[in-house]
Amino acid sequence: MKNETILVFDDDKTLLSIFSIVLKASGYTVAVSETSQDIIEKVEEVKPCAIIMDNWIPTIGGIKATQILKEHDQFRHIPVIYCSANKDIALLASKAGAEAYLAKPFDLVDLESTVARLVKN
Repeated sequence: MKNETILVFDDDKTLLSIFSIVLKASGYTVAVSETSQDIIEKVEEVKPCAIIMDNWIPTIGGIKATQILKEHDQFRHIPVIYCSANKDIALLASKAGAEAYLAKPFDLVDLESTVARLVKN
């Protein structure tokens, strides 16, 4: 059983539930946040091995929140999976500094494989 924690930032409660169910079934611990302005405090508290970041999350948005994380010496190594329904998701993920992205609606197998690829030790 893994004891890695995935931190999910999304303001859609239904999606948070889906992320939680799928990732817990894969053996991960899941922490969630519906806002992104406190990303550093949240990461310090949860100590995730990976982050899933929504593009349109209040209040500062996914790009800015990911950039804040990547500018932080202590946390820049944490991989971020950028998540959006935007057709330019690859560009958005690149601008944010994310290591991977998932287009919404995403395939559950893609979610599991992307997380597993980024979390492998």
